[in-house]
Order: sequence, then structure tokens, then C-alpha cells
Amino acid sequence: MTPTIAQVALPVPLHKTFDYRITNDIPVVGGRVRVPFGKQYKVGIVTALVSTSEFPLDQIKPINTVLDTAPLWRPSLYKLLNWASRYYQYPLGDALATVMPGHLRKGKPALREREKQWSLTDSGREQPLSALTRAPKQARVLQLLRAGAMNHSDLLEQEVTAPILKTVEEKGWVAASVDHPSEPWRRHYDVIEDKPTLNHEQAMAVATINANPEFGCYLIEGVTGSGKTEVYLNLLEPVLARGQQALILVPEIGLTPQTINRFKRRFNVPVEVLHSGLNDTERLNAWLAARDNEAAIIIGTRSALFSPCQSLGIIIVDEEHDASYKQQDSFRYHARDLAVMRAHEENIPVILGSATPSLESLHNATTGKYHHLTLSKRAGNAVKAKHGILDIRGLYLEAGLSAPLIAEMRKHLNDGNQVMLFLNRRGYAPALMCHECGWLAECKRCDAYFTLHQQSGELRCHHCGSQRPIPHQCGGCGSTQLISVGVGTEQLESQLTTLFPEFKTIRIDRDNTRRKGALESYLNAIHNKEYQILIGTQMLAKGHHFPDVTLVALVDVDSALFSNDFRAPERLAQLFVQVAGRAGRASKPGFVLLQTHHPEHALLQSLTRQGYDSFARAALLERKQAQLPPYSFFALIRAEGHQSEMVEQFLYQARTVFEASPLDNDECAVMGPAPAPLHRRSGRYRWQLIYQAPNRRILQQRLSIALPAIRQLPLSKKVRWSLDIEPQDMS
Repeated sequence: MTPTIAQVALPVPLHKTFDYRITNDIPVVGGRVRVPFGKQYKVGIVTALVSTSEFPLDQIKPINTVLDTAPLWRPSLYKLLNWASRYYQYPLGDALATVMPGHLRKGKPALREREKQWSLTDSGREQPLSALTRAPKQARVLQLLRAGAMNHSDLLEQEVTAPILKTVEEKGWVAASVDHPSEPWRRHYDVIEDKPTLNHEQAMAVATINANPEFGCYLIEGVTGSGKTEVYLNLLEPVLARGQQALILVPEIGLTPQTINRFKRRFNVPVEVLHSGLNDTERLNAWLAARDNEAAIIIGTRSALFSPCQSLGIIIVDEEHDASYKQQDSFRYHARDLAVMRAHEENIPVILGSATPSLESLHNATTGKYHHLTLSKRAGNAVKAKHGILDIRGLYLEAGLSAPLIAEMRKHLNDGNQVMLFLNRRGYAPALMCHECGWLAECKRCDAYFTLHQQSGELRCHHCGSQRPIPHQCGGCGSTQLISVGVGTEQLESQLTTLFPEFKTIRIDRDNTRRKGALESYLNAIHNKEYQILIGTQMLAKGHHFPDVTLVALVDVDSALFSNDFRAPERLAQLFVQVAGRAGRASKPGFVLLQTHHPEHALLQSLTRQGYDSFARAALLERKQAQLPPYSFFALIRAEGHQSEMVEQFLYQARTVFEASPLDNDECAVMGPAPAPLHRRSGRYRWQLIYQAPNRRILQQRLSIALPAIRQLPLSKKVRWSLDIEPQDMS
């Protein structure tokens, strides 16, 4: 029987599909349609084709346009997306819209927009650059293209703007052509770089994984600098040789340039990138290249997991412990966990790599769910960095720097090496205070202080984004004696420029890497030794290889030692090991220094003396005794509103719903409601409720019973609330 009705999942916050009448073209399950919804039209995904509906046929609105003749996703990936929507308790229509490129959400064709390629004309080749001294930007275009034709996006990354290209095109010096699809990459696949010899541990890891091309989850625990990327490259060889694609996830955009370069140097295959820094056209083109097997290797951040690869052969999750793999708003999925699920559906191996594996992954390895492979030696001639703790109690600090640290920095710099300082606090100072009365500049919308940003001349709230000019007078007593409190990366940069005028300093944080291509440019300059002193936040701590950095200093670890989040010790341990791993990665010995007022702290002593493995074993034992994840599973309900009492009352009602559900397991528990650690943000009061269960199955059972009732609560429409399954951030 020919179906007459399409069930469509729409990007609306409702856990249901909508029936639409099929008129002319029959849509496909997994394809897009444009349909009327209220007074507007929306693009949705067809989830089923049926012949009956609970509504009379003449009351069902017709489909406006069938946008796709084939599903957007292969069956295995579409099945995973449906499963993820159910597991994370997120509306299917919203979930599917979230993982689609922006152009597809807007209803544009799922066709690749071929990119312009620019090359010099005969007139452009004859044009002398010396005649363009007054037009340096035009001269730069000609200079770049003399090395060969370049894609439009590559020129934009070189800071060549569209108006400049138009100008030189009108002069007849350059011409544009449309990039046509090349021959299938499988015909010309080859390894084009000499490979270093693997050590015994690397070779064993490669052999173990390559022995079985079917599903298996492998946790590679390798000390920083142990050559995990080289293992990844060797694992890709047989996959690419079979004509299959590889998907590599990295936690930060900043890691994609160096990762891309490593893979491009090794293989002569097309590599595509997917991350939030791309515009809609670039994202769609990369997405379609993966779907059509025009890309052999897809590298990206967490959303790249949903690339619709035509022939996927392996998934690699680098720095698998990183918290950025967990989406913190809307569709709150965990890319690492879904990568394992996708590999299972595709029946291919998945590799989780890290020097500091998450406690969840280590637990899965010890219980036999994951294969545990260890790389305990640094690659090549690199030796493990030495660690030292600087007790700064009673010492005078210059912008957070003690005299012993300054002396150690001078020693390494004078030897021709680079020094890296880690401070996870951007801005000039975390607070502005009145020296007369103690007044502090507070954000009116949050329970937080403004951060002082000296370079831009403003105070910023890092929680809600509000800004205001730096005041000249105290808001309490009117005094002009305003002073900064604490140290941020801006202040550290300013002080180091004064202390070491003979050495160049570079600061890398979110404030000065917003411009497209800025981070890659800075990293290249660091590798070329244009800068000797590197200052960075977490952006600089993950995965980067700086062979000339011999000293790494953590300027302030005290702020991370005391927290009410049970994951805080794990994160500090991971951060310490990752930052320390930037030192001594080549033949030069490395040294790591921690400045602290608490040198006797058990966590610091454990990390510097026994290392991460010892810490992890002790932390897992503590988690087991306290029945915390991974020995139990959490669901966190966050709620916020303009009236604190209303938000609290809603969560008390939600707690009552949970307690009224049939609880046949004594290990389930409801905790809260309690104020969130940051109680007020963006003018809203925030509360949270935690539901704890001994395993995922029971957690999902309880949620499936309780959530429909919670959604029916009258207050659920008057407050803003969300559900986070297995939350990574309890704030």
C-alpha cells in the first residue's frame, strides 16, 4: 500500500513527531521535508511513512516540499542518532537539527558548492612586485599565487580579503576557476613520508589493533610525548589501503592545524576538517565530502562525530579525557561515549588515546570492556621531565611570579630555550577593588565579580558576557584608589615584557585568538622560535608539540585545589600532567615547576612523586567507596528563573515525582534541590536536582517514568529547566 502520511520530526522542544499528508513526491525516511508549522514553515526529518493517523486525513496539512531523494545519514548513523535522542532524553527533531550543517537546517540542497580556485594570469606573472610598494596587499596576493594556484578559503586564511581579490581580478592579474571533483583518492593512495621506527610498545599497540578490523574499543594510555599520533598514523595505513575512511576527533580547534599537517605529510589523500570555526558553506562542503567519500580523513571537534561517512573504517578519539567532548547545552551528548557506540554500530575499531585517561575509561579497561594498551616511554630520545614544587608562602610575587621562578626562567632563556607559563585565568585581573573601603566591582546579573581587561579598557563578566568601561571611582565611597586583585594572563604578559625585555613574549588565550587563523599563525611563530616566552590558558596545554620548551611553570594551582565538585581532583591531575607534558618533548631535558601555597597537599605530592596512574587508582577507590561515577550514574536537572522561590519549588515538585515512582532498588537516590554553585547568572536564579542510579538501565527506566509527569507540572512552563544525563560539569 502506498503511504499517505509522513511522520516528521521538527526542530521544536517537543518529544513527538507530527503527521503530514503526502501529496505528490513521496519522501524518504531520513530525508528532509519543508512543512507548515503554525504560521511559518519548518524543515524537518521524515521518521516514518504510514497509511493511517489518529487525525482525519482532511485535517492533516500537506507537505510543502520534499527536499531530499535519499536519506541524509546511512542506516547505522541514523540508528545511533535515534538512540542518542532517547538516551539523552532530548527531542528527536532538535537532536537531528543540531547535528546537521546550518545550510541543511535552512533547507538548502545537499549539494557541494564547489570552491573557487585562484591562479595567476600571464599578465599577473609579468607584473613586478617592486612596482606595488604602495599596494602591499595586492603584491601579497601575487606573491602567494606564484607558488601555485590556491583555493579561495586558503587565501582567506592568509588574510587576503575578498575586495583585494576582486581588485586584482579586475586588473587582469588573477583568474578564478571552479574546483572540480578529483579522481577517487583510493586510486592514488600512498604513504608519502618516511616513517620513524616504532618502539616495542608502539609496535605492539599497532599490531594488537590491526589484528582485528572489527569492533573493539582500545584505550591507549601513553605518557605525554610517547608518540600516540605515530600510532594513529600507523593504524590508518591498512584502513586507507582498503579504501575506507578515518574519523579523528580532537578536543580543541587549536589542535586541528597540527593534526591535519601530520596526516597530510604522511598520506596523499584528501583531508577535511569540521569544527565551529567554519562558516556554513565550509561546514556543508566538508560534511558532503565525508558523505560522498571525497574525503579520506575527517578531523574535527565533537560535532564531527556525526559526519555521514560512506565507508568508515576506524574512529580515533584523541585526548579522550577532555571535558570539551561533552556538549554543555541543548543536545547534551558525550562525543567519546557516542564514538564507542558508533564504532559498535559500524563494526569497526575505536581508539581512545590519552596520557591521563578519564576515570570512567580506566574503570572500563579494568573491568574488561576496553582493551588497555600502554605507552610508558617517550618517543625518540626524549626523557621524562623533572618536577619541582615551589613553596611561595611568604615570598614576594611580581604579577604572580616568585623570585626563584624568575631566576629559573632566566637560566633556560639564556640557554636559548623556550619557557611556557600556564595560568588558566584570562584578562588582566579577576577583580577590581577599592583600596579605601574594599568595594569590589560585581556583575549586577551574576553572583560573580567583573574581570578586569586592561587592554580593551573594560570590565567583563565571564559568565554572562556583560561589559562596562573601567570606572574611575569606587561604586561605594567614591574614592579613586582602585586596584586590581589577582593575576590574569594580560598582567602576566605585561610583567614579563618588563622583566625580560630582551626576549619576545606571546600570550595565547581566547581573547587574542578570536580572529580566524590567529591561533595557527601564533603556533607557527612559536615553532619558528619567534617567541621565547609562552603564556597560555588550557588552549596551550593540550597536545601541542614544542620541542624547544624546556621549562613549564604552573603559576597558580591553588585555585584548583579546593572545590566542591567531586571531579575537581581528576581535572587538576589531568591538567597538571598535560601541561607538564609540554616540557622536554625532544632531545632537550625538561623541567616542570608548580607554584603553590600548599606544597604539602596530598594531590600535588602524589602527582609529582608517583604520577597519574597512582592518583587514578586512589581516586577510583574513593569513588567506589562513595558510590560516585563511574560506580553509579547521575541525571542532573538544572532549573533557573527570575524568582528563586519558584525555581526551588519546581524542583521540590520534581523530587516528589521521582520519589513517587516505583523504586525497587535501594541504591537509587534523589539529592537536592540545592542552589547551583553560581546561584545567579544572567539575572536568573539557578537550582539543581540530582538523581542517582546504580546503572544506566535503571537510570533510563526511572527517567522514562518521571519525566512525562515532570513536564506536566504547572511550574515546568514557568521556569527554564534542562536535563543532563551523566553530567561532567556540576556547576
